[in-house]
Amino acid sequence: MSRLQACFEALKSRNEAALVVFVTAGDPFPGETWKVLKTIADAGADVIELGIPFSDPLADGPVIQASSMRALEAGVTPPSVIDDVRIAREAGVTVPIVLMGSWNPVMQFGMTEFANAAAAAGADATILTDLSPDEADEWKAASNVAGLDTIFLLAPTSTQVRMDKVKPFAGGFIYCVSRTGITGMHDNATIGVSELVSTIRTNIPGVPVCVGFGISQPDHVRAVSAVADGAVVGSRIVQQLHETRDLDVLAETVATLKAATKR
Repeated sequence: MSRLQACFEALKSRNEAALVVFVTAGDPFPGETWKVLKTIADAGADVIELGIPFSDPLADGPVIQASSMRALEAGVTPPSVIDDVRIAREAGVTVPIVLMGSWNPVMQFGMTEFANAAAAAGADATILTDLSPDEADEWKAASNVAGLDTIFLLAPTSTQVRMDKVKPFAGGFIYCVSRTGITGMHDNATIGVSELVSTIRTNIPGVPVCVGFGISQPDHVRAVSAVADGAVVGSRIVQQLHETRDLDVLAETVATLKAATKR
């Protein structure tokens, strides 16, 4: 059983949803991302998404775009992100870690080489935001051999055809985009989420569904946790880290958000 499967099964037995926390590798502490990951895990996050900085991201809002640029300027690269995962594992981080980014850096690294290196370092899955299921055959094959899950995004605009194409590839969880557009903090982030999650579950049964984009407050997490298997918080965490550079503040925020996942 994979770490992600074990995570969601344990949460289900406790009647909790997953708190999934996103941070950008190398921001704000280049070379010490492991400290951020350990703080997040120790504070109660169930899954960590570690962003691979890229100069031309597809869906990132201004907060995460800015963090990626800062990380790139500090010299963060895909190999260094994989090293961050390895060091975090060596430091005792046991929660699932999902590498999230664009397809281009993976292609530049080498598809099979990236999958093998990520898995060897201790990553559990990838979210490649601009990888279409139409073009995912080779990547999915390489991921399967390496032992990585491939997580796809589905949005309010996703058609039945899109869901049918994602279904045979889906692993780990489905990333349910709560609204169209880019990432960022929004007051109305949970409107219509229940219906979308229900539609995804009907079309892709048996795979956990986590909701992201705009989720930033405990009330958002609580609302999502009532209807989905997990809530993804990114921009708020990234912005707070940038502004405070304080791991104690980070831990307090994560703990508060995690408390909201308990049904």
